[in-house]
Amino acid sequence: MNAGELDVAFGILHGIAEEMGAALIRSALSPNIKERRDCSTALFDADGRLTIQAEHMPVHLGAMPASVAAVRRHEPSPEEIWCLNDPFTGGSHLPDITLVSPIDVDGERMGYAASRAHHADVGGMAPASMPAESTEIYQEGLIIPPSLIADRDGVNAALVELIAVNSRAYDERIGDLEAQIAVHRLAERRVAEVCGQRGRSWYHQAGQELFDYSERRARAAIRGIPDGDYAAAETVETAAGELMIAATVVIRGDSVEIDFDGTSEQFDGNLNCPLAVTQAACYFVIQVVTDPDLPAAGGAHAPVTVRAPKGSLVNAERPAAVAAGNVETSSRIVDCLLLALADAVEAPAQGQGTMNNVTLGNSRFTYYETIGGGQGACAWADGPSGVHVAMSNTLNTPIEALELAYPIRVEEYRLRDGTGGRGLHRGGDGVTRSLRVLEACELSILADRRRHQPKGARGGEPGARGRNRVNGAELPPKVRMRLQPGDVVAIDTPGGGGYGIANEGRKRNDEPPPIKG
Repeated sequence: MNAGELDVAFGILHGIAEEMGAALIRSALSPNIKERRDCSTALFDADGRLTIQAEHMPVHLGAMPASVAAVRRHEPSPEEIWCLNDPFTGGSHLPDITLVSPIDVDGERMGYAASRAHHADVGGMAPASMPAESTEIYQEGLIIPPSLIADRDGVNAALVELIAVNSRAYDERIGDLEAQIAVHRLAERRVAEVCGQRGRSWYHQAGQELFDYSERRARAAIRGIPDGDYAAAETVETAAGELMIAATVVIRGDSVEIDFDGTSEQFDGNLNCPLAVTQAACYFVIQVVTDPDLPAAGGAHAPVTVRAPKGSLVNAERPAAVAAGNVETSSRIVDCLLLALADAVEAPAQGQGTMNNVTLGNSRFTYYETIGGGQGACAWADGPSGVHVAMSNTLNTPIEALELAYPIRVEEYRLRDGTGGRGLHRGGDGVTRSLRVLEACELSILADRRRHQPKGARGGEPGARGRNRVNGAELPPKVRMRLQPGDVVAIDTPGGGGYGIANEGRKRNDEPPPIKG
């Protein structure tokens, strides 16, 4: 294919993936998917390689190839849709339910469609299935190995019912699963339409060309990084102490090897990462520092090798608890790798480094949300404020939708002015989000950067730490507790680090940037 034909191929295949995501968001029942867009969609080729992904959640999409591989081992038949969430057979953490389906046209396997959505409750010891103190995966919810959820005869109602009755939000689970299943039927139709218009051989060629193109661009960008071994370490905060992430990034020519030797052993809490989640964080960082506009195809991952000791925090083995590894430890891996590469590339200052997970619920409702904060500044711009950073790419839950769906009232939602680190370019500010509960319920918070500030870069100052509070009393970074009607939960999210040494025109954090031109 020439450049013009490649652009057409990218537009067609990327359009299918994006339409899948848009359909899932529009048709889902839960606010977590419909409003926050905590979901991802992608197409894979007949060999299970990532063809193209929609611009959704980095932590979902980098880890989704493991789910496709797990389903392919079952040799799925045409029109079958398979379902799984087991972190040790292709999943990430239990609330993320992944569907995978083969796509056949005229008897030929064209590839696979995949979707992953965060379901706000799949059972377990705490509402919303994100307990702060789980110690083994069995406490975190229903575990689904690769299982057939639909075929040409219709939906496997028994499996859908099994998932729903294990959830505190029965109707939501049924509605969200039906939406995911419909998205896979949409993908089948769209791929068949493309093959009907352009031919099956064109479809295969388009996927291969996109894979090869993304690999060529990734390797060309990696060659621009000086060869060397770049090492750093970062902490992950527990309720009482810290765990260590140690990483060495080895650049040789057009390839990258990332070695996590020296990282803490598997933890007896839930901060552990399955290897697929660690790989997702690594792929994300390499793309950020090399070619952020790289097409979202699997070839971009080909130059990257990840080595992580088995039984460690970043390559946990069953029956490790993993609820927070997917959201918090993955974010800390990103910060560790960016810190390691800071002497080799123009890496940004650290962002908030946490997703600030908040869950509230009882037997009647389950609310889950991640909360944005400050992004780190970079060499050419201030960091944005109040955004989801790194491995998260969700929206917030609009106040109107939150208060309509749950017995919760939003007392305060504002930027934390001045919490971004000062510098030539300033880090973004965090936010304060305060929620008053109207029913007795249970609270779980999984957050980080409550003891350690996000670092600045090239002389920039660090961003402010975050805080968790209930009725004004400060809480640890990870906590679970009972709330009574009228109690107020307040989350103050961290600011991002600043970049460069502030000049005379940028002495104060609340000054606007100088006008150019």
